[in-house]
Order: sequence, then C-alpha cells, then structure tokens
Amino acid sequence: MSKAGILQIAGILVLLLALLVLPNYLKYHHQDFMIFLFINILVVVSYRLMTLTGEWSLIHIVMMGVGAYTSALLSKNLGFPVWVSMPMAGVSAGLMAALLCFPLFRMTQFYFLIGSFAVGEAIRLAWIFFVYPFGGSSGVSSIPPPELLGIDFMEPIPYFYLVLSVVTICLVILYRVENSRFGLTLHAVHWKASLAESVGVNTWKYRSLAFIVASLFVGIAGALKIHYLGNVTPHQFGVGTMVFVLIWVIVGGYNTFFGPILGAIVLSVLDESLRDLEEFRPAIYGVILIAAIMFMPKGLESVPSGIRQWFSQRKSPG
Repeated sequence: MSKAGILQIAGILVLLLALLVLPNYLKYHHQDFMIFLFINILVVVSYRLMTLTGEWSLIHIVMMGVGAYTSALLSKNLGFPVWVSMPMAGVSAGLMAALLCFPLFRMTQFYFLIGSFAVGEAIRLAWIFFVYPFGGSSGVSSIPPPELLGIDFMEPIPYFYLVLSVVTICLVILYRVENSRFGLTLHAVHWKASLAESVGVNTWKYRSLAFIVASLFVGIAGALKIHYLGNVTPHQFGVGTMVFVLIWVIVGGYNTFFGPILGAIVLSVLDESLRDLEEFRPAIYGVILIAAIMFMPKGLESVPSGIRQWFSQRKSPG
C-alpha cells in the first residue's frame, strides 16, 4: 500500500475515534444535531449516486419517506423488530423506485426532473389522503425505538453511535459501488451516453439501477430518522426539504464522493447557527446558492485544489 493510502486510512481512523468521543462532551441539542447531520450525509451521498448518470430528481426525499413509513408501520402495527424494519425500509424504497423506473426514465434531463417532482407529490398526497394506514396529515406517532441488550436508544448518545455505525457502513458500500465497474459505467452514461450505447451498454438499465440503489440507501436514512423522532408525517418529506438537499450537493460539489458530505456539514452547521433567524433561512440559502454558482461552480470541494494552485503560482518564477 502506498504512503498516501496509509495516511488516508490513518486519517479516517482518527476521525472515527474523534467521533466516538465527541458526543460525550456536547450539550443535548448538539447531540441531536450530530444525529441528524449524519443522517443528512447519507441522504446527500446516496443522492449523488443518482446524479452520476446525469439525471437530477426531486423525488429523493419522498423515497426517504417511503422507507420511513415502511419501518414505522412494520415496527408499530406489525410488531417487527426495528433491526428488521430498518433494512426492509431500504428494500421497500428500492422496490418503489423499481416500479417508477419505466414511466420516469422515458424522460430525461429537465423532463425527468419535473416528472420526478410530480410522482413524488402524488406519493406524498397519498400519505395525506389515506388515513389508514398512513395516519393522514397527522402521520404515525409512538414509533418504537430500537431495542438491544437493555440499551436506551431514546437517549441521543446511544442513538448517535447507532447512526454512526449504520451510516459508516452505508458510506463504505456506496464508495465501493462508485469505484466499481458499475460506478464507472454510470459516469460513462452521463458523459458519453451515445458512445456507451454503441458498445452495448443499456443506458436505461444503468440509470434505473442508480435510481434503485440510491433509493434503497435513502430509505434506510428515513428509518434512522423516524425511529429517533418517534413520529413520521408527510410534511417531513416535502419539496422544501428536497431543495435543501439540492443546495447541499451543489454547494459542496458533486464531482467527488466527498463534495456532498462537505456541503452537508458546512451548511448544516450554518443552519444550526441561524436557528433564531428562521424566517430568513430561504433567503440566506438562496444567496449562498447564487454565490456558489458564480464564484465556486465546482463547489467547496474545489477550494483545496484552488489554494494549492494559487501557492504554486506564487512560488513559480516570474
């Protein structure tokens, strides 16, 4: 293994060790913040897998809701253990995505974006319309937390460790998927679709698979969220939330695996600091998005390379 690879692994281990210790020194609401931050990281990274094909959707948060409702109904109404209902949340979101592939992927680009929004809103309205089993606009409450060896997962620190474990495993899988032959094919579908089709690549199939896999992981994120909150409502998965996800990905940058993570962390911290300015949040996010597009079109992930380039130009003679 190269020296760079060893340093990268060492850095990841140090980061994980710091994350294991950090919650014990935070206040209660900051512990809550860390839980939702890691769930948001899984949301944006899974969404990026979809964007590798060049397609941007507005249904990703609704797929999160599909997973959330599945886990809530299985654990509360049918008595499934949460350790079973959480994986089933991902499976159900993936199956829903598979059912939607044929109508949605008859469209591309802007039409796909609008089509995904329409389908997502239809699903969300179904949750509101059908009081049984979805609870209507009030949703489902009293969702049971996980149970394991007498650990109280109602407390934020144990639940943070659960979220950290699940999200870390999911991120490793998504990273391996992106760097596999499958992930490279997704890049080819985006940048050279006609060339990929000419050598036998079924672009419809790969777009569909990216959508299904992304939905599977965001479904798990939905289950993690609602088993901590204890309730789920259709309003948690509206288009407003989806817009925030888009901004996190665009501001962070989507050319590398770590760009959306950086965007979610920076903007979530900013969002936390603006809790007293709730009415100004949309305007502030709008300004940030415009500034990022104008001055950092490649996102925050491009800042380190830009700094290195600036220093190299300063050192170069003449």
